[in-house]
Amino acid sequence: MKIQIGLMGSAGGSISEEELALARRVGRRIAERDCTIVTGACPGLPHAAVLGAHEAGGISMGVSPALSPEEHVNVYGSPLQPYTTMVFTGSGLMGRETHNIHSSDFVLFLGGRSGTLGEFCIAYDEGKLIGILRNSGGISNEFERIADLVKKTTGSIIVATESPEDLVDWCLDKYKTEPIPSSKAFDRDAQQSLPPSRPRPRIVQETRG
Repeated sequence: MKIQIGLMGSAGGSISEEELALARRVGRRIAERDCTIVTGACPGLPHAAVLGAHEAGGISMGVSPALSPEEHVNVYGSPLQPYTTMVFTGSGLMGRETHNIHSSDFVLFLGGRSGTLGEFCIAYDEGKLIGILRNSGGISNEFERIADLVKKTTGSIIVATESPEDLVDWCLDKYKTEPIPSSKAFDRDAQQSLPPSRPRPRIVQETRG
């Protein structure tokens, strides 16, 4: 099965052409690395990333808040094309966030508003590998600082860089080599340990220029 990479970011608001171009480059790189891109099937930056992936012949999965294709388009005003496959959760915008994160092997963030912040909190709390595209606009520029403020050891590894291609490549390297826990929503203090085959990871915040 292909690695599924979540791409979370602004669906609306003020999005510049430069930010859309960055998202498109992330999606293209995901496809070039033979991975599946997973988004909330919404407009804005996630849609730009899906377009980039499909331009490169990639596969995409949309996780919709709606109950049906009709509701997806007419109520949520979101696109059905060019997704390879679509999951209709019926969970609404906030409920859909959990499905997004759980459907992703690791998650990349760019831009973003309150919904993207919610997805970051879920990913961080559950020990996911997180990639942040720096200077891509929106709330994602604050995620490294938010992680420092939280002071909660979840096992999440945070990678941050300004290059879309490096972000995908570096996160893939980390995912394949680091013992990343999955869906463990609790503090991992000194008295708690993971199974021997999955040694306790450290929180790492790394940057690439």
